Amino acid sequence: MEKKILASETLKTSGPYSCAVEAGGLIFISGQLPVDPATGELIPEIRPAARQVLVNLQILLEENGLALANIVKTTIFLKNMTDFAAVNEIYAEFFSSQPPARSTVEVASLPKGALLEIEAVAVRR
Repeated sequence: MEKKILASETLKTSGPYSCAVEAGGLIFISGQLPVDPATGELIPEIRPAARQVLVNLQILLEENGLALANIVKTTIFLKNMTDFAAVNEIYAEFFSSQPPARSTVEVASLPKGALLEIEAVAVRR
């Protein structure tokens, strides 16, 4: 099975990994942090942070000929599970119909001190 690295002109990685990798029609998207690509700044409040993460996922997908509708699974990593309802509210705006399967877990910490991170798996249809 051949693998193809999917990059982004807008989003940059902060380590030795790819933004996304495609193999066998599946796209494995690295965890996205709430970083504003225009400024490189981390968003420190949960609702705007959740929105930025989902916008970043959308940017990455669109730059590679895909859309949020191609996502079949997400994993949300939360610094604090008390933010679950706020994140759910924003998430529902982006996935209003036929949402992907999802897991949400609380973690001790995230890179750059982020409040959340979302990784995804998409399929090329």
